[in-house]
Amino acid sequence: MSRLTEPLTVGRVVGEVVDSFNPCVKMSVIYNSNKQVSNGHELMPSVIATRPHVEIGGEDMRTAFTLIMTDPDAPSPSDPYLREHLHWIVTDIPGTTDASFGREIVSYETPKPVIGIHRYAFILFKQRARQTVRPPASRDNFNTRSFSEENGLGLPVAAVYFNAQRETAARRR
Repeated sequence: MSRLTEPLTVGRVVGEVVDSFNPCVKMSVIYNSNKQVSNGHELMPSVIATRPHVEIGGEDMRTAFTLIMTDPDAPSPSDPYLREHLHWIVTDIPGTTDASFGREIVSYETPKPVIGIHRYAFILFKQRARQTVRPPASRDNFNTRSFSEENGLGLPVAAVYFNAQRETAARRR
């Protein structure tokens, strides 16, 4: 197991959301200009209310990527019967740019965890060609593996996840 995917395996993103893969593209996810997403770290719901800035590495701008953000713990970690809930999909992102240069096919939905600690995963795939990825039928019962297979995306090239839970008045202080 790669040292890069070990936190994803411990956090059960590898296993429950995607199969084991070899990270080969640099991806950086930043909320509110200063909160970088790191595997397993917690972010407050107030921080993740607006879509993040996602920078993508890659060989060059001719390469296209698809970014998926999903919650494998919906509606609650103890009973994730909606696994997975889809929060965002951006396709046709040119390499060496950021997600704002891509085509948003599923708009960003603010995570609102109600019960328990939820994992939110950003999964990056390299596309074989531009404009080949189709939107899924629904946000609920989304399956990253099936979506990847249906759209010919293969294994991920990068991934990162964070945790979030409901923000009580006491936690906001």
